[in-house]
Amino acid sequence: MHRLDRDPQAPACLRGYQHGRDKWSMESPTGAERGDIWTKLDAMQGCRCAYCEAAISRGKCHIEHFRQRDRYPQGTFEWSNLFGSCDRESTCGTFKDRCGAYPHADLIKPDVEDPDEFLVFDPQGGIHPKAGLALDKRHRAQETIRILNLAGGGLPHMRSAAAAGYLQQVEVWAEYASQFSEEEWRPIVEQELAQELANTAHLPFATAIRHTLTRVSP
Repeated sequence: MHRLDRDPQAPACLRGYQHGRDKWSMESPTGAERGDIWTKLDAMQGCRCAYCEAAISRGKCHIEHFRQRDRYPQGTFEWSNLFGSCDRESTCGTFKDRCGAYPHADLIKPDVEDPDEFLVFDPQGGIHPKAGLALDKRHRAQETIRILNLAGGGLPHMRSAAAAGYLQQVEVWAEYASQFSEEEWRPIVEQELAQELANTAHLPFATAIRHTLTRVSP
């Protein structure tokens, strides 16, 4: 999960729907309208799940209501309430909607808040509340992990596999640090780190990769 920048302009098709009059169903919005919604979601999320950051493709994802329709029906057609989620039964949007009632404010909303202020990934693919959080933020971090099952459903293995190759780069940087003075190695490492972060920002599980590179680099 990482910070998302939502276009404030909603897909035009959503203006044709109204809570209390229309219902979200297999036919509504139409296929073409859903395509328009996905165009906006893809621009925001980079064709990755809003929650776990796995790559998503048509037929293996769904338009997700951040606040569930049965508990917040007035948000059914609200652009700010829509994300794109993977279709895994054991994580993310599908798991969230089956995990029982919870205060919606407990869940980190990535287009409003920066998940980096709450969550940290380790090089083994684990996810944890960030150290030193105030009690209320720690509770929200823990609940976000639980409600979306970000620590289960095979996600740790997927994140670990995505980050594994970058541990080799970290080892190279550690070798620099062991052989040269800090004045010599630090500018090199900082330049290479910046390049690695730029090169990986669009990838699935980019946040786990970024946390691996920045957490264990010299």
